[in-house]
Amino acid sequence: MSAEKEIKAFCAWFFIAVFLAISAVAASSKTVGDAKRTVVDHDGRSVSVPVTPERVVALAPSVTEIIFALGRDDRLKGITTFSDFPESAKRLPTIGSYIHPDLERIVSLAPDLCIAVKDGNPKQVVMRIEAVGIPVYAVNPRCLESVMASITDIGGLLDASEKAEEIVADMRRRMDRVAAGIAGIGDPPGVFFQINASPIVSAGHDTFIHELIIRAGGHNLAGDQPSYPRFTMEQVLLLSPDIIIVTTMSGKGESDAVVAGWRQWARLPAVKNDRVLVVDSGLFDRPGPRLIDALELLVGLIHPKPDNV
Repeated sequence: MSAEKEIKAFCAWFFIAVFLAISAVAASSKTVGDAKRTVVDHDGRSVSVPVTPERVVALAPSVTEIIFALGRDDRLKGITTFSDFPESAKRLPTIGSYIHPDLERIVSLAPDLCIAVKDGNPKQVVMRIEAVGIPVYAVNPRCLESVMASITDIGGLLDASEKAEEIVADMRRRMDRVAAGIAGIGDPPGVFFQINASPIVSAGHDTFIHELIIRAGGHNLAGDQPSYPRFTMEQVLLLSPDIIIVTTMSGKGESDAVVAGWRQWARLPAVKNDRVLVVDSGLFDRPGPRLIDALELLVGLIHPKPDNV
């Protein structure tokens, strides 16, 4: 074979080898990107999810907060309407409310994973999303322990297990500090926690708000009721709360009007002692890392330190 032919043969072989190598790398990358694993979510469902999700849609504000806390907001491509914390979350595309999300909008964002909340996102919504080939992993944060489990498991899904462990460890330390701080306190004051104005709605024994009140050293006056019970004004007056805590609800104007309404009842212990208080609903109605902030705030409201301490 002449030198010229040898050179041409070598070049042909070289280009074929390069082509095959590039194709192999591309195929390998595609395989890694498409790799799946099966996990069991908090609803007991087996869900096939990407090994490394890159495009995530959060189907509830609490999920948005968890993903930001984990430092994985770069993978977050869509959020629900009222996902307003942290401030930077407001810049992300919205997909409607967590009860009525826009399926077309979700599909347009091309997510490879949606994260839902069992006690919030209707089951039929999850089924519709899964029907178009998008996996949905559901968490079920009903108490502080299950909130921490949600953080841990979402961290596991998004390659942020170490950060999730740090967050949970910090939450446990702060919970222990609160418990030590209220140890030895006498009879807990009666707390009426109002989350809606008309009708009056409070938080029953199977809510994380109830747990926060108990952990903060208070007695939840709605604690003998399940879920979110309704009350008449007369029923609340008969409970004679030592403290009334009102959330900001739909806005400060509404909560201010509720506080003004309670203050008309001058003989009510909470009114006599100026213990009708307003808190940010965002801290208390989202089962995420900020529930520990809510707990610490609640301790200070229920057991305020004297001014000279």
